[in-house]
Amino acid sequence: MEYQDYYKTLGVSKSASSQDIKKAYRRLARKYHPDLRPDDKSAEQKLKAINEAYEVLGNADKRAKYDRLGDSWYHHQSRGGRPGGFDWSNWSSQGQPGYGSFNYGDMFGQGMSQGGFSDFFNTIFGMSGAQVRGSGVNSNDTKDIVREITISLDEVLTGTTRKLSKGNRSLNVQIPPGAKTGTRVRIAGQGARRENGRKGDLYLRVRVKPDKRFERKNDDLYFNLPVDVFVAVMGGEVLVPTLVGNLSLSVPSGSQGGQTFRLKGKGLPKLKNPKQFGDLYVRLQLQVPKTLSDEEKDMWAELLRLSKRS
Repeated sequence: MEYQDYYKTLGVSKSASSQDIKKAYRRLARKYHPDLRPDDKSAEQKLKAINEAYEVLGNADKRAKYDRLGDSWYHHQSRGGRPGGFDWSNWSSQGQPGYGSFNYGDMFGQGMSQGGFSDFFNTIFGMSGAQVRGSGVNSNDTKDIVREITISLDEVLTGTTRKLSKGNRSLNVQIPPGAKTGTRVRIAGQGARRENGRKGDLYLRVRVKPDKRFERKNDDLYFNLPVDVFVAVMGGEVLVPTLVGNLSLSVPSGSQGGQTFRLKGKGLPKLKNPKQFGDLYVRLQLQVPKTLSDEEKDMWAELLRLSKRS
């Protein structure tokens, strides 16, 4: 069985305070949360290790036992002992219950099942088959509640509020500018009551309604602008709609269909820094007239003749 260095996993020293350990855990749990790293296949395994480390170091009794074990383990190694020669039986919990389970939902308020802890943990702390249980709506552990709300793209620009009612009380919740689908807003202490008497939290999970005008990519917006073929050929000024009104765009002569123009800072605010904005990208879509008068046909025929001669 392999010894697990929980201090190394959380990146803290053995003298770290409980507050330092909690801060380190929160930072790493957020960093490796699968929802935030959908393309990182290793994130889930890293998160399991982080959860296990905090399950031990975040509990005073477990941490004390782990520190005593660590001292014995390192002493064994310093004398040249091999890992396989260490007497784990002196430290085995022999399946003793009573350590409870770790509630990962304190950070994100969603149900998760990340699989059991390591053999090392199960041997030392008697948690064979333990699961990391999150705090979904139906969780019996943390009683956090998750509710989905839908907002428009215009509300993403400015931020918005939602009024929640609970019994005779109402609560106005601020949704920050720059929110994305999946953004969570935490309202502490507004969930159901936990077994320890404390209340869980309420999480509002944001869903941004698709917009008919703009395509969103992170904080940038994309807009397909219909442009008359005559304007594309000769050049001219066209109006471009934005979330704050129309802007004038100068289309140079000879512009091509699909050509893209960037309007800096005319996109959406950044969630963590709402004073900074993404950009608006305008893609030209050329419009060819469907019907022509006899005179117009003659003019186009003459243009075609001239273009071939040149």
